Parts: sequence; C-alpha cells; structure tokens
Amino acid sequence: MSPPAAGGLAGARGEGGGAGVGRVFVGAGCNRVVNNVSWGACGLVAFGAQNAVALFSPLRGEIVTTLPGHKATVNCTLWLPTKKDVLQIRSRERHYLLSGSSDGIIMAWKIDSGKGEWTHALQLPMMHKKGVTCLAGRMVSDTVSIFASTSSDGTVVIWKMEDEPTSVGSCEVSCLHSISVGPKPMVSLSLAVLPGQGGHLILAMGGLDHKVHIYCGDQSGKFIKACQLKGHSDWIRSLDFSLPVMMGSEEHSLFLVSSSQDRTIRIWKMNSDAVSSAHTTSRKEDIGIASYIEGPLFVSGNTHYQVSLESLLVGHEDWVYSVEWQPPTLLTDDEAHQPMSILSASMDKMMMIWKPEKNTGLWINSVTVGELSHSALGFYGGHWQPDGKSILAHGYGGSFHMWRDVGLGSENWQPQIVPSGHFAPVSDLTWSRSGEYLLSVSHDQTTRIFAPWRSQVSPGDVTCWREIARPQIHGHDINCVAFIQGTGNHRFVSGADEKVSRVFEAPLSFLKTLQHATLLKTDNSGDFDNVQVLGANMSALGLSQKPIYTHGPRETQSSISNDRPDSMETIPDAVPTVFTEPPVEDQLAWNTLWPETHKLYGHGNELFSICCDHEGKIIASSCKAQSAPVAEIWLWEVGTWKAVGRLQSHNLTVTQMEFSRDNAFLLSVSRDRHLSVFSIRKTDDGAEHHLVAKLEAHKRIIWACSWNPFSYEFATGSRDKTVKIWCVQDSSSVKLLVTLPQFHDSVTALAWTGRDRASNAGILAIGMDNGMIELWNISGGRASTDSSGSDYGES
Repeated sequence: MSPPAAGGLAGARGEGGGAGVGRVFVGAGCNRVVNNVSWGACGLVAFGAQNAVALFSPLRGEIVTTLPGHKATVNCTLWLPTKKDVLQIRSRERHYLLSGSSDGIIMAWKIDSGKGEWTHALQLPMMHKKGVTCLAGRMVSDTVSIFASTSSDGTVVIWKMEDEPTSVGSCEVSCLHSISVGPKPMVSLSLAVLPGQGGHLILAMGGLDHKVHIYCGDQSGKFIKACQLKGHSDWIRSLDFSLPVMMGSEEHSLFLVSSSQDRTIRIWKMNSDAVSSAHTTSRKEDIGIASYIEGPLFVSGNTHYQVSLESLLVGHEDWVYSVEWQPPTLLTDDEAHQPMSILSASMDKMMMIWKPEKNTGLWINSVTVGELSHSALGFYGGHWQPDGKSILAHGYGGSFHMWRDVGLGSENWQPQIVPSGHFAPVSDLTWSRSGEYLLSVSHDQTTRIFAPWRSQVSPGDVTCWREIARPQIHGHDINCVAFIQGTGNHRFVSGADEKVSRVFEAPLSFLKTLQHATLLKTDNSGDFDNVQVLGANMSALGLSQKPIYTHGPRETQSSISNDRPDSMETIPDAVPTVFTEPPVEDQLAWNTLWPETHKLYGHGNELFSICCDHEGKIIASSCKAQSAPVAEIWLWEVGTWKAVGRLQSHNLTVTQMEFSRDNAFLLSVSRDRHLSVFSIRKTDDGAEHHLVAKLEAHKRIIWACSWNPFSYEFATGSRDKTVKIWCVQDSSSVKLLVTLPQFHDSVTALAWTGRDRASNAGILAIGMDNGMIELWNISGGRASTDSSGSDYGES
C-alpha cells in the first residue's frame, strides 16, 4: 500500500507494557515519473513511492524498507557511488542515496549495506524553487562526489559531497555553482570525468529546447558552456555518458547517448583532438558541410574534443524516456571495461538492448522485451543491474518488470519476481474471513490480494508476501471494500466513484492458486467441483468483468476483431491460470480477474463506505452526500441482493460503518460530526432496524470507528486529533467512557482487537494523517494514559 508522507509505529501504551511489533510486508507502487528509479552498486533499487523513498532487493523480490521524510511526491533518486564508479565501489559498505521531490527539496540518506542500517543523513540547502526533476553525479575520488540537480524552475545546481569513511558522522554537502538555463528548463542530466584531464568534468543537459548542452568544469564546480548538439526534434528525455572507451589505435573516446520524444536515440562520440589553437580558429570560421558532419569542437583544460554523431537508432514507436549504458566491469585493480551495450525504454511498452554488430560495427537491436497491459502507455525508465545480468523497467501502472538473462550459451531473458503495490492512495483494506490474505483497494482503480507465499523448495519453510491476484481492474477510483463473511466461496463487494456496488466471487483458478501459496487445503477445497467459473475477462470499457466458465464455449477474439478490425476496444482474452509460483505483473494484470456476479443499485452518488455483518447475511453501504436524504445507509440482503432497509440519521457523508461482533448493532460515523447506533435484526422478510442513539461526538469530521470484539463498547477517531471510547447501555443509549490524550495529528483509522475476554482487554490500533500508528492497551473499556511504550521507527 502506498506509504504515507511519514511513517512510524509506536509501541503499545498503557497497562501491560510495550508490544513487540515487526514489519512483515511492504507493498508500494512506483511514482509515474521518468527519473524516479535508481539501481545502486550496493544491489538495492531505490524508487519514489508517493512521499516516501522505498528500497527493494531484486534478489529477494521484496521491499526491505521505506524512508519517510519528504512532504511532497518524490520525483528522482540517485545512488552514490553510482554503478559507473567501479573503482570506488570495491569493499565499500557505506552508500549514499539522494532523493528529490516536487517541492524542490533534496535529501541525502546513508545506507550501511554491511549492517543493513538506513539513516537520514541531511536535507540539502533549498536551492530550487520548484520540483527537482533529475539528479546525476559521479565520484571523483574515494571520498568526494560531484552531482548536479535540475528543476522546472530553469536552474541546474552543482553540488559537492564529502564523506570520511572512518568518521561515524554524516557527510557534508555544499553548493558549488548554479546555472540558469532560461525559460525552457532541462529535464535530463549526465555527468562524467573527462579522460586524461586530471579530474576535469563534463556535464550534458537536455530538455525542452531539443538540444543537448555540453558544459565543462572541474571539481571547484565552475562549469562553462562548451557547445550544443543539435539533431533531435522534440524534448530530450534521457542522457547517459559511457566510461572512456579505447577504439583501436585511437585515444580514449567518450560516448554520450541521448533519447527524445521524437522516438529516436542518438549516440555522440567525443574524441580528444590535439590540434593547435590556430587550426581551431580556422575550424570555427569554416561553416561548410564538412564541419557540420564532423560536429562541434570544444576545449577542456589543455585538450580539444571533437564531437561527431556515431549512430542514430530508430526502432521504438513512441517516446523514448530512458537510455542507459551497460555498467562497466572491473578488469584489474585500476582498469574498468565499458561494454558497448545500451538499454532503452519507451512508452511503446518495449525495452531494447542495442549493440554494435561485430562485422560491420552498425548498432542493431539485439534484445526486445515488453509488457502486456490494459493501458495504452508503457515504460518510464529502464535500468541495468550492476553486473549487467538483469534489466528492470518501471511503467505507467506503477509496476516493475524485471528480466534476467538465464541463458547458458545464448541470451535468454526471462521475467523475474518483483515487488508490487498500489501507486495511488490506498482507500480501504480488509482481511479474508480466515485471515489467509489481505484485500486492498485504491484510487489507482485496482483491487489487489496480498498473501504469504510459502516455498517448499527453500529450506526452513521460507515465507514471502506476494501479490497473488488482482481481482478487479476498474475504470473508476475504488473507495471501499468489504469481505462477505459466512460459508461458501470467497466473495467481496466494492464501491467506487460510481453509484453502484459490485459483488465479486473467487474463480476456480484463484482457489487452486491460493492452495499452492499457503500449502494448505482451503476451507472449501473439497467443493472445487461446485465452482463452475474458471476466471474472468475484462470488458472493453473496463467496468464489468465477464465470467469464463470451466465447461462452456468461449468467443474467440479473432471473431470479435473481424467485425471491427480497427476498433480500439478489442482486447485479448484472459487466460485464467493456476499459479504454482508467484505471478508476475503481466499475469496479474490479465489472468487473475474475478468475475462480477451482482450489481447493487440504489445510491444517488458515488459510493464511499461499505461493510458486512459477521454472519455474511447483510451488507451496509453509504455514498457521498450533502443532504440527509442522500446520506441514508442502505442495507442489502446477501443471496437475494435486494435492498432490505434504508437508515436515515446523518446529514452528510457517512465515512465508516461497522457491525458489532454479535450483529445486534450497526455503528456509523459521519462528516456531520455525529455518530449513530442502529439496532439491526435479521428477519425472514429482510431486516428490522431502529435508531438507538445519535449524538455529536467530536468537534471535527469523524473518520473512523471500531467495536470492541468482546462487548458493546466502541471507539471513534476524528480530525480533532482525539479518540473517544463509548458504551451502549441497555440497548437504548450511548455513554462516553473515556477520551484518550490528544494525538499529534488527525486520526484517520481505528482497529480494535481482543486479547482476553475475561478482563475485557484488547489492543486499539490508531492511525494518523502523518503516517504514524500507535497501539494502545485497553482494559475494561478504559485506556491507561501512562505511556510505557517505545518507538520502533518502522515505516
């Protein structure tokens, strides 16, 4: 689920001492911006997940931590040392990660890969007035790094980072120089060390003016414009310098690759040219065709450099957002080898590896990989693993795609397991009735199922949480979900920014996949024969999901497309699959849908909250409302799916509802600052209900409520930063028992679980707007206010 702006977990407070809490799983989607992902030499991949920076291990295929701190969306990340700094990486355990956000803030994080510790190093001085869009840098010595940042405010800033390996303190970062680039900002940067120049640097920047601008400088940070490279006809989206390459008998050459929204990739070659200054002057005066083909000259230090266009690569069918040279390898202790191989990623859903052909030297596309998704948009970036054996892409759906070369004699790139999660706010979640898996919904218009996947192959029964299904891929933002309790097949009901609730039922393919994941027999594994639906197909408009039956004719896609050969609405058929290992992104997006079995019509506005009783007989739903008639709560009977009640009490949107554990009462809270308790009784004709109590409970919007599992006590949480404990007395009134001490931020979520029925003891989890979660010990309906907890610092 998308990490909040800040994260943390406080120990349980009150009688009974602290509670031991450990992180089991983090799910997060990748922000949909170009320079968001960075694969470090330490082996970890960093990416922005909303306002947090997340780190995931490609070897384990799971997110290891999140780094909260930014107050705005993270746009770009950069590891130091980079993958190109192979000489500085040797036996290095301390790495730094830079992250830039849309409010112009750049933060530095210290990663001790040997100890597995991550700490916030410092926040850089505020030099950008708008969002940071790209970071690029290199290490110029074992302790000094030079990096550059660009922003949509039209400035490029040069920074210096100094790190003392023997020191336990933080690094020092200073601003060396600021370059104003005018009204058309730069969106891509690349920095390199010029060969044979004793630390002279070259900076390439590209952006909205379709040109590549070359600047030269040194470690003092003073950069001077050297030349500009023309050729692209649209925005330049990515730049990357190679390490110096020895080409035959020539001096070392430096290569720069650039990609653009004009769908092309250009490789520029920079040769050192020991020509006289007089010859240089005559060259500048010569503006004939020969000088145009050769390209511009520029001077750095005592050396002249000749720029020429090495190759023009045409193969992508949409904007090319990313290009990256394959990382160098270390041949000896003091020599690095640069492979002549380039990875490109495009909005055409393809990644390509380009290499020069052995005999002719012409650059050709040697490998192509891609994704199959419901979106017409593709990849924002592609990245090499430091050893060049794997490639990683991040796409429009906030998803990662990784391929690894598993071929022995020849290249064979196969998909690998990567983390996944929502890329927009997670609006609701619920556990399955037996707790085997977690179901979450989001404004990214998907419903996802996360479950622990137990491996029989690995020793020690290794369990990793994975996304095992994506039951609903919708055309509207999904706001609420409830698992339907009781016996029978797995079912849930969800509500989105539409006036109808939708009921989904697990297909046979999911039930068997769940059995493989848990290595256990599911509670209805003997009833597989009764489930006649194998999977589901996505409709053309992305709203309803049609069932695919185990024994029934399936309309082929070819017969559909023959009638409308040019239709944009025809999409491939799903292939429901029983997975014996965790599915990858393409499989999740197409082959794990659940069929929609019913629609519940009645509300006048978009659905906002939904819940089910603990017997699986009644569903309650509410919608966005600004008047009492629209704010009524609808009751639906499971099975007949008929409306059996309309509860009127609130004047504004009902934000959350919950049935008491014995289903005798329904609790609701609202934007109108009131809580309501209804008495509910199931009858043969539907349900009887009456209002037990309604009272103004808080001074601001009430966001959350939760019942005590052992009694008629409940908690409410509000934007006024308070949590109150209430009790239903004699089934006729509600009494306030206690108000917890005021919290630091708005309370947005509550969950009450029981520990000991005899003493009526439980734990209340309280979630806040700043991302913090606090656990409170509650006994006998009262919470002790003396804090004996501890901060665990978990995200």
